[in-house]
Amino acid sequence: MLRSMNSAITALSLHQAYMDVVANNLANVNTTAYKTSRVDFKTQISQLQSVGNAPTAAAATPSLGGRNPLQIGLGVELGAITKVMTQGSLRATGRATDLAVQGNGYFIVDDGSQTRAFTRDGAVDIGQDGKLTQIATGLHLMGWNRNATTGLIDTTGPLAAINVPSSAGNARATTQATMSGNLDSGAAAAATVDMTMAVYDSLGTPHNVTVRFTHGAVGSNVWTPTITGVYANPPYTAAPTVTISTGTLQFNAQGQLTAPLAPTNTFNLNLTLNNGATTPQAIALNVTDVTQLATTSNVSQVSQDGLAPGTLAGLSVVSDTGQVMGTYTNGLTQAIGQIALANFVNPAGLLATGQNLYRPWLNSGDPQIGVPGNGAWGTVSSGNLESSNVDLAQEFTNMITAQRGFQSNSRVITTSDEMLQELVNMKR
Repeated sequence: MLRSMNSAITALSLHQAYMDVVANNLANVNTTAYKTSRVDFKTQISQLQSVGNAPTAAAATPSLGGRNPLQIGLGVELGAITKVMTQGSLRATGRATDLAVQGNGYFIVDDGSQTRAFTRDGAVDIGQDGKLTQIATGLHLMGWNRNATTGLIDTTGPLAAINVPSSAGNARATTQATMSGNLDSGAAAAATVDMTMAVYDSLGTPHNVTVRFTHGAVGSNVWTPTITGVYANPPYTAAPTVTISTGTLQFNAQGQLTAPLAPTNTFNLNLTLNNGATTPQAIALNVTDVTQLATTSNVSQVSQDGLAPGTLAGLSVVSDTGQVMGTYTNGLTQAIGQIALANFVNPAGLLATGQNLYRPWLNSGDPQIGVPGNGAWGTVSSGNLESSNVDLAQEFTNMITAQRGFQSNSRVITTSDEMLQELVNMKR
């Protein structure tokens, strides 16, 4: 009877642990990226009553079959509490900086001391320090930043907190501009057509340059460009001066440009500035798309590659690749960083440390760092968070199983107690 009570006692404590795990799973049913846990039991040592024997030889007398060993189990013990690392469903949040991993991988977060943690919780935002920060913990999201000099993102370099520049960096001087439109083939001799184009100097100051095209003799198919005005914004005491390279626009009988010659089809403008910007400033004016047809003259600037100073207007993350994109008020959109993911040989071996964080442990393996969507690493989904993978139906079934296991083993104890009581009463 004492042996049965002892076996039942081991089961009582383990079924209580089973219920603890179930309760924790249910408590985290709405926790972002929570991974459910499963309890596995294993038998304890068994007491050997008889070793049994092998069959006797066929020619032996008597000829007997073998007998199995006789063993009485001495209870149950905890085999494992295993994390079930299956994918949780994604839920849309509408926030561009809410991120979820689909497939293998963990976001990497750090407090700046190289004490890194790993998480599937991708709810991040821009912190006051200008870095992408996990909302729940304040830890910085790690990856690679854009090199301000080369404009490239080196994913082979060391990890760093992803920095979101509040401005688009230095202004960019215009080096190329493109114009398009038509010059009327039936225009009178010496007829003029003006086009005003906006360009930027190295300080980001816009300048409006007016180019005038003057028709040659009637039927000559030749137009000569000159500069008629330069207006600085804001105005300066002395406006910058602009010169344009000598040459003419020449067209064939079909109204197509024949000079300046392809493939450049450009006139060169030179700005002499007096506001502290880099001077002189050379600008190539591309006129490839200008025609001379029998219709009203209408020419305009199509594009230019200069930029005014800009501030951050929006942030987005490219789904799948995890590339961080910044949109600025000057119209510039550029990649500013790349999110990194870590993978492990045995993710179930990670140590859960609370706050949706994991750390490498004895049986997890070391983190393998990579780019989302590349090889063994999953993809990043922007505007979504990963839900808990807790299965409510399974957990309520486990709850019943744990309760029934506890109840049945408590009955073993009460029954064994009654048997002991009967044994004690035999002396009366």
